[in-house]
Amino acid sequence: MNQNTAAQAASPLTHFDAQGQAHMVDVGAKAHTRRVAVAEGHITMLPATLALITAGNAKKGDVLGIARIAGIQGAKRTSELIPLCHPIALTRVAVDFELLPERCAVRCTATAETVGQTGVEMEALTAVQVALLTIYDMCKAADRGMEIGGVKLLEKHGGKSGSYVR
Repeated sequence: MNQNTAAQAASPLTHFDAQGQAHMVDVGAKAHTRRVAVAEGHITMLPATLALITAGNAKKGDVLGIARIAGIQGAKRTSELIPLCHPIALTRVAVDFELLPERCAVRCTATAETVGQTGVEMEALTAVQVALLTIYDMCKAADRGMEIGGVKLLEKHGGKSGSYVR
């Protein structure tokens, strides 16, 4: 084993084997536990765009309602988008929005839950991204300068590694 291979074998990056090749992590021996993850992000926009969303009269319809459904769908399809993610039987996905007029922004929070052998962090993060992208898509005719940012994991619970709270 050369020096690079030894370093990779000791790496905390679990999606690489001892030869440095990408692989799907084997979770077969892990216990089924309740797992929860919460993520957030925001989209900033012009005041007039936020007013359209708030009033509910955007050209394409109920922006936040459609973005909520899109976020849930994104969580459900995470393993199709992220190559090494396991397909997960989600037991709950919630996507919530908070209007932030002082920042001309919408904050999105997503919670994903399962009882299984691997965590749901990627599902929560994907839900946030897809929900925010949907807001962009629905409002781009009014404001192409919208900006998505601040996407991060807030907390995760369950599994061998325990809890993480930002």
